[in-house]
Amino acid sequence: MENKTEETLIVRDFLARQRTKLANDRTLLSYIRTSLYFIVSGTALIKVNDLENVKELGYFSFLISLVLLILGFINFFRLKRKLNKGKYEKM
Repeated sequence: MENKTEETLIVRDFLARQRTKLANDRTLLSYIRTSLYFIVSGTALIKVNDLENVKELGYFSFLISLVLLILGFINFFRLKRKLNKGKYEKM
């Protein structure tokens, strides 16, 4: 597919590009939501005073949350850059 600007796309291609952009946004929000779930569960595990080994799992949950958040933003900006350049074959 050649690199076309937004004005020269036919309606079908324009709508497909818009769906892809919206899907990229939804994927980023999904990464953020999952990261927040891990933060909440990590906080709950750290606050448990009865079991000492669970605190380590809570800190590990924070680490997973941070990794997911970073991966989500990397994936979002990489796909956004490919969409702006019009490189669909390599996705």
